Amino acid sequence: MALEKLASPLGSWSQTDTLRSPRERLPTMYDLPSEDPEEPGLPDEFHLLQPQLLRETFRPATYPPERIFVGIDMNLYYTLDHPRWHKRPDWFAVLGVSRWYADADLRLSYVIWQEEVSPYLLVELLSPGTEAEDLGRTPYDIQQPPTKWMVYEQILRAPYYVVFSRHTGELHYFVLQEGRYQEVHPADGRLHLPEAGLGIGLWRGAYEGLERDWLRFCDANGVWVPTPLEREQQRAEQEHLRAEQGWQQAEQERLRAEQGWQQAEQECLRAERLAAQLKARGIEPE
Repeated sequence: MALEKLASPLGSWSQTDTLRSPRERLPTMYDLPSEDPEEPGLPDEFHLLQPQLLRETFRPATYPPERIFVGIDMNLYYTLDHPRWHKRPDWFAVLGVSRWYADADLRLSYVIWQEEVSPYLLVELLSPGTEAEDLGRTPYDIQQPPTKWMVYEQILRAPYYVVFSRHTGELHYFVLQEGRYQEVHPADGRLHLPEAGLGIGLWRGAYEGLERDWLRFCDANGVWVPTPLEREQQRAEQEHLRAEQGWQQAEQERLRAEQGWQQAEQECLRAERLAAQLKARGIEPE
């Protein structure tokens, strides 16, 4: 397949059968396999936890939740020239598309000619068996489907692509510039995603009880976006602080009341002493 044909995910199908709408005449996610028998499951637990952390912290400030879709280890169908050809990113996000397929169903896969919106950000987690393809080092064989790199760069044209190895800590940021991925090296170590109002980078901390380097998102000010559990912990801490502040305020009120009582008691004692002194002088106090 020539590279020129990679530029259109619709391929030759877009020129035929104009009597019906695309959604009627083209295969949908219901028609295409959602599983790949050659890839029976995730290679390790990290491939489960890391995408989960990315999902939990991907909270764009510029899009409502119902207009964001995140796919994890999901078949992504990209060309009608070969409708069953697909790639399976470890993690990807799409902006401006319904959270639900046709606003009504959970997705089985992501079919580009049905969705009509390409991924905004793709993330691959390096493993020894996929490293060459993930980094675009696999030679293209015209008798085979296009490589992952070619699909992401030339067909989907995803603006951002991130590759991370948990084994070596190797991290690569790629930005689509003039139709080609260019590796960038931000000074702060984080790739900024202005359309989403987010950044992505390495965070050292404990997630699911494991202390290590994790990829996660930060907001436009560089503050790490909290996970739902962290947000709940923050709320609990705030409630605890408010309760403690309330207790301290009540204690201060009690102390002020006690001081007022002591002051009143002292005034009473002074008045009694004065009355006694006046009586001793033969003066009856009023």
